[in-house]
Amino acid sequence: MIKGSFLGTVGLVGSLFFITKYKAQPRNQSIPPFFSKKAPYIFAHRGGMAVRPEHTKLAFDNAVTHDIDGFEIDVRLTKDHQLVVFHDATVDRTTNGSGKVAEHTLAELKQLDAAFQYIDINGVRPFRGHKDAKILSFDELLELYPKQLINVDLKDTPDNIEGQLAPEIIYNLIVAQQAQKRILVTSFHDKQIERFNLISQGTVAIGASQKEVAEGVLKFFTGLGHTFQPKANTFQMPVSFKGIKLTSPRFIQWLNERNIIPGYYGINNLDMMTDLIFYGAHTLVTDRPDLAQRFKQTHRK
Repeated sequence: MIKGSFLGTVGLVGSLFFITKYKAQPRNQSIPPFFSKKAPYIFAHRGGMAVRPEHTKLAFDNAVTHDIDGFEIDVRLTKDHQLVVFHDATVDRTTNGSGKVAEHTLAELKQLDAAFQYIDINGVRPFRGHKDAKILSFDELLELYPKQLINVDLKDTPDNIEGQLAPEIIYNLIVAQQAQKRILVTSFHDKQIERFNLISQGTVAIGASQKEVAEGVLKFFTGLGHTFQPKANTFQMPVSFKGIKLTSPRFIQWLNERNIIPGYYGINNLDMMTDLIFYGAHTLVTDRPDLAQRFKQTHRK
């Protein structure tokens, strides 16, 4: 009897603990200054890669003329530990060079034509050899566009030397430019975001890794959304993932209720922009700055 009573008590206490734990609402985080401007935010993906050579001054200047709120960019570390605005691990796809970014110095990368492979909608290469078709350093980008919000993705993997050094290097550059309030740092790699946030001590906004987004989505769709405790300030997502639609109004509302800023990338038509903002999305990333301007003009009316 004593043994049975003891086991019953343990079971009851365990059940109560489980129920209490999973009924408890997680503490909502505060919203950082990066998101203090009027929504919606629309960012030019790599500067607007559908209409200009990606990650070049040509692209960023064009985006600014279309009243874009900011840029979504990628950065990688060079051989001499300079941070450059570049997406791929190698330079082959977009330039007239070859090899890994990490195997070239900044000076060597500056010699390349970053518009060499770009083809416009008419099938021609109008920007080859252009003086503004050069690879930019992250420092240059901050100086050239002091009023733009910048969403930056750390591309180097956490297990190589570039990935290990990049979080501290980018933080030091942000501080040197006094840009803490206009930079959002993201990465597909959970480890990179953890490293950066440990260094920055929460002074710079961070985006969720693929792992954190997947956890949040899974918990929401399985009815355990109330147990999710976010680490990042924003989810940046495609409209669907492996057949799961990520744009439902209920899901967007759930994110907003927890102060997780809902953002979507690959938004290249006006109808999708309109629908997502109506549902409560905050940030849209597009390859078409011209469409972003048309949307904002209509939205303001």
